[in-house]
Amino acid sequence: MVGASLSKWTMSYFAAALLALIAAEGLMVAGFGFPNAPIRGPETLVLVHLVAIGWLSMLMLGALFQFVPVLVARPLHSNRLPLPSLVLILSGLAALLLGFLQMGGYLALPHSCFPAASALLGAGVSLALWNLGRTLWAARPLPISARFVTVGLASIAVTALLGILFALTLGGVVSHPALLAIASQGVPVHAIVGLGGWLTFTAMGVSYRLLAMFMLAPELDGASTRAAFHFGAVALALVIFGGVGLILLGGHLAFALAAAGTLGLVCVAIYWTDMVHLYRARKRRVIELNSRMAGFALISLGLAATLALAANILGVLPRLAGAVAFLTAFGWLSGLGLAMLYKIVAFITWLECYGPVLGKMPTPRVQDLVVERRALPWFMIYFVAVWSGTVALLIEQATVFRVSAGAMTIATVGLCIQFMHTRRLDHVLTLTSLPESGRPRLLMSAT
Repeated sequence: MVGASLSKWTMSYFAAALLALIAAEGLMVAGFGFPNAPIRGPETLVLVHLVAIGWLSMLMLGALFQFVPVLVARPLHSNRLPLPSLVLILSGLAALLLGFLQMGGYLALPHSCFPAASALLGAGVSLALWNLGRTLWAARPLPISARFVTVGLASIAVTALLGILFALTLGGVVSHPALLAIASQGVPVHAIVGLGGWLTFTAMGVSYRLLAMFMLAPELDGASTRAAFHFGAVALALVIFGGVGLILLGGHLAFALAAAGTLGLVCVAIYWTDMVHLYRARKRRVIELNSRMAGFALISLGLAATLALAANILGVLPRLAGAVAFLTAFGWLSGLGLAMLYKIVAFITWLECYGPVLGKMPTPRVQDLVVERRALPWFMIYFVAVWSGTVALLIEQATVFRVSAGAMTIATVGLCIQFMHTRRLDHVLTLTSLPESGRPRLLMSAT
């Protein structure tokens, strides 16, 4: 990895994502959105899209701009496109949130914000897909981890198209009966493809490579990994093509979702066992904090899958869907994201500052850029708060949920401070002097 190119704007994506996460957690503390509002109410839609687009999607795109070239051993197609994509997506997200606030009666504006949100988000996502897609296309045949990412990118395309359709419908632009039918019944498809396809399937692909790299474990490319890929890809195809087809034909969407859910659970189970194998096969005897905390995220994924299966068997999945989604979004995806950020920020900072002078002067290790004992309490508070918040949702205790969200917010802020210390090289100044380039900039990398 020495000499690997850096994505100039990845740190900006991470900063925007973390601000969105803190804002979303603050809204939960204030009681804005579910469970204090209906799960499909405008308040909840603000919260959901702030998390899904502002936090998780910005985090994922920032990571992909840096690590897709690592997955395929090819340079990123364009280092210029990430910045306009960032600006367009953030502008589109702002317009989308304003549209939901209009819908809830919180704002009185002369025109609907939904058409503008559709155009801005569509343009931003298209630029990101073009950039990452061209990078992957040039690297065929793809390794298995990159195939996961490819399916994830196809999923964000579908998720964005459905979201644009919903927004244009709410903005009064769409009138075709078929499109209106999809808009009225396609929310489960939109949610599942976004959460399960774009975010979870992509996270699986990236984690196969990064966890193996960070733990010095052999990369997995055997029968089990390929089985997880195929089960997951077929599940997503059933949701997209089967779900939309049934809506257009007037059938029952539940049939496609049930079949896809079964295959999806098989995919998660295989992936989970693969990850356990990675931990056992590692060559790094002492597991670093980021990998230990990724283990907590994997536990959350297992708990979410088990909860979804049990709720479906008992016939209470619609009532517990909010708790399952919360545990998936904050325990699994956000937990894994924060754990990987702890290492990625240090890794990128080390590459930027010390990679060019390696062998020419004394340099610290990547691990010297962090102090694990300072970050560990914040991670523990975060995961305990997520799990207690899930229990609060299951037993319908909104006040306990808000307290848990408060603890999540405090922990997230604590971790952000650690990220900033790492980026500013505060932890290594006692070991070595600053590199000739000085402290790196917080929001962008020197390429």
